[in-house]
Amino acid sequence: MSHIFIELYLDEDVDTLIATLIRARGFSATTAREEGQLRRTDREQVAFATQHGKAIVTHNRNHFLALSNEYYASGRDHCGIIIARRRSLYDIVNALVTILDHVTAEEFQNQLRYI
Repeated sequence: MSHIFIELYLDEDVDTLIATLIRARGFSATTAREEGQLRRTDREQVAFATQHGKAIVTHNRNHFLALSNEYYASGRDHCGIIIARRRSLYDIVNALVTILDHVTAEEFQNQLRYI
């Protein structure tokens, strides 16, 4: 991975305002809508994020936990999965910024974090 900072990709269940707020803080964030990836399966979302060197942010705990385990069991890499509990957008942004401020993209590879 060639980036120091984690780049975020928000799946379609995550409010797009979060990407705007993350970008306003100087970090990279894009959404499934912006990337033309609406209505893709969760597996396709992780593959897209990985192909583009981005960690995925989702609210879908069950499916993405299973996908993380599947990637681990098969020896495949992903760029990180962040499962966000549904709450205030600003609380989610603050939790994401904490990760972005303290963890490099390389360190975050294959990680699963709950916020």
